Amino acid sequence: MAGKLIANLIVMGSGIIGRAMLQAYRKALENANKTGVAHEAINNIRRASKTMTEQEARQILGVTEQSTWEEIAQRYDKLFERNATSGSFYLQSKVHRAKECLENVYQKNKQDGTRT
Repeated sequence: MAGKLIANLIVMGSGIIGRAMLQAYRKALENANKTGVAHEAINNIRRASKTMTEQEARQILGVTEQSTWEEIAQRYDKLFERNATSGSFYLQSKVHRAKECLENVYQKNKQDGTRT
């Protein structure tokens, strides 16, 4: 009997707490929309998720503007493999993103007929 009573109290209490948390969350969203905080947070997320710059990509791979695509590919392979075996996944992904960035730059320059 006491166990059943305790179980009912726990179930009812968690339901009340859950509804209160949901109501507080809705109120926080409403207040954030009124003050513009939500809009600012979205803009910050967009700014943070922008793609890597060409300069940052070159720094990560350790290449210069005069480097050929073959040199970049060799450097990428070396750094990617090194981080695959004894490095970190984060660094490996940074190396990969750097290669993607420079690949886009080189393809764009190839289409334009210029060399970077």
